[in-house]
Amino acid sequence: MSDAAITSGEYIKHHLTNLTYGYYDGHWGFAHSAENIKEMGFWALHVDSLLWSVGLGLLFFFVFYTAAKQATAGVPGGLQNFVEWIVEFIDESVKGSFSSKNDLIAPLALTIFCWVFLMNMMDLVAVDWLPMIAGTVGETALGMDPHHVYFKVVPTTDPNITFGMALSVFYLMIYYSIKNKGLGGFLGELAFQPFGKWGMPANLVLEGISLISKPVSLALRLFGNMYAGETIFILIAIMYGAGWVMGGFGGLLQLGWAIFHILIITLQAFIFMTLTIVYMDMAHQEH
Repeated sequence: MSDAAITSGEYIKHHLTNLTYGYYDGHWGFAHSAENIKEMGFWALHVDSLLWSVGLGLLFFFVFYTAAKQATAGVPGGLQNFVEWIVEFIDESVKGSFSSKNDLIAPLALTIFCWVFLMNMMDLVAVDWLPMIAGTVGETALGMDPHHVYFKVVPTTDPNITFGMALSVFYLMIYYSIKNKGLGGFLGELAFQPFGKWGMPANLVLEGISLISKPVSLALRLFGNMYAGETIFILIAIMYGAGWVMGGFGGLLQLGWAIFHILIITLQAFIFMTLTIVYMDMAHQEH
């Protein structure tokens, strides 16, 4: 994409728009504009988010499956050492935050941490590289205008992905709460705490808000931090088109922000995993 062909505002919008597939103008196809996406409505698919999230999930499984097959009781290789280090880290995190016994929690925590980390890590890929490749493919294979080929590469900057993961955690919370406490015990926690049976209306409001806020905050925290980080990378990239002085300064800013962003990427994956463990622990505790 040529910087001279579009304005800075159009450049930012282009990089923050998903490759969307849905029904519009009487046919199924990829959106060419924001108006097309709006017409598609709720059932539109963010193809780029789906491809990257599923692909990175498969990469995680492949790496850990390969490490498991190559595992040896003798001198471990580099991959086995790396995987064992991650597993031990997750195991310690689960032991420190989960007081009950459930064999699902450790694998769940491992999957969430690695999957979210890999999706976040796509933020370190130069913002123009993959969208330019996607634009070239769209132009040559589908005859599309490359300016109308949208391609976001960081799945966690899409609220559909973060809310999907958060709602999955929420479902597990509800399931294990009812399984361990019974339906009566689960409803009793909502109705009779913290003010007892005489404060039932206030209890329902407070506990209902507290319950719903868990998946909402889990999703928005991850989305907000990663979206902000991606936007800063895009703003820095605009500086490359403002002359060699600004371009050189932009290069230094990009390097500094990328180094700092490694911390954000890891921290957000850790926070999402830790809160999931804590919520699962709350679902197993009887009050």
